[in-house]
Amino acid sequence: MTHREPHPEPHVPDLHLPHGTTAGDRYTLDIDPERAGWDYCSLRVVELEPGAAHTFTTGDSEWIVLPLAGGCTVRTDENEFQLLGRETVFASVSDFAYVPRDARVQIASGAGGRFALAGAKCERRLPARYGPAPEVPVEERGSGNCARLVRNFASADAFDCDRLIAVEVITPGGNWSSYPPHKHDEHRPGEEAELEEIYYFEIDGPHGSGYQRVSPSREGGSDVLAEVRSGDAVLVPDGWHGPSIAQPGHAMYYLNVMAGPGETREWRICFHPAHAEGGYR
Repeated sequence: MTHREPHPEPHVPDLHLPHGTTAGDRYTLDIDPERAGWDYCSLRVVELEPGAAHTFTTGDSEWIVLPLAGGCTVRTDENEFQLLGRETVFASVSDFAYVPRDARVQIASGAGGRFALAGAKCERRLPARYGPAPEVPVEERGSGNCARLVRNFASADAFDCDRLIAVEVITPGGNWSSYPPHKHDEHRPGEEAELEEIYYFEIDGPHGSGYQRVSPSREGGSDVLAEVRSGDAVLVPDGWHGPSIAQPGHAMYYLNVMAGPGETREWRICFHPAHAEGGYR
């Protein structure tokens, strides 16, 4: 009788990544496709002391440098952008810089700060560009306890990228957002786009928290109910995601980073059929 080794169980990445669990020498948060178990999306957060700088190569991905707190100078091989930034993510929208694949980038901050690098593997090398804060479309979405503020700084129809889509959402304390639950894990032309997604959270005020739900849209699909705090991330490779719930008295911020394999860069979603009523995402 021939002895056969059992097949190893496939690696299933953790979908809730508490603050610090992906930290390394350079980043306080570092999510790439290999860690996430998918093909496109990345997110990094770098913290700079006053007068410090950080240099990285973009490789096969396009990136947006988005100030979370503080301002910076972003330099590429051919361009330099001064980002005024903001005091906190709850204070205002921010200006930002887009940097292309196959480039060397330096982020320098005289006063110090915290900066998100939202990335997606891509094919086209688009030009580096500056995104002014006054040009960021801001949308009031939902009503009542589903009201929230959406900053569409790099949505598919607001800023040109090859594959990357990124937006910010501010949910007032006690409210629900990312509701009704929705998904974008199938390619259905005109109805739904296949997109990986990262949620990155910050909570206003000390000791605040929120909750994030991801429920399966298929047998064996993603299933998460996580208490989230500042610096946490949740990965959404598939499934119905939402609601995102803010603790009363503590506004919740999240940065959504999305990308997928579709030929057209678009955000098309399907709502959960059991939640016909509710605020729009």
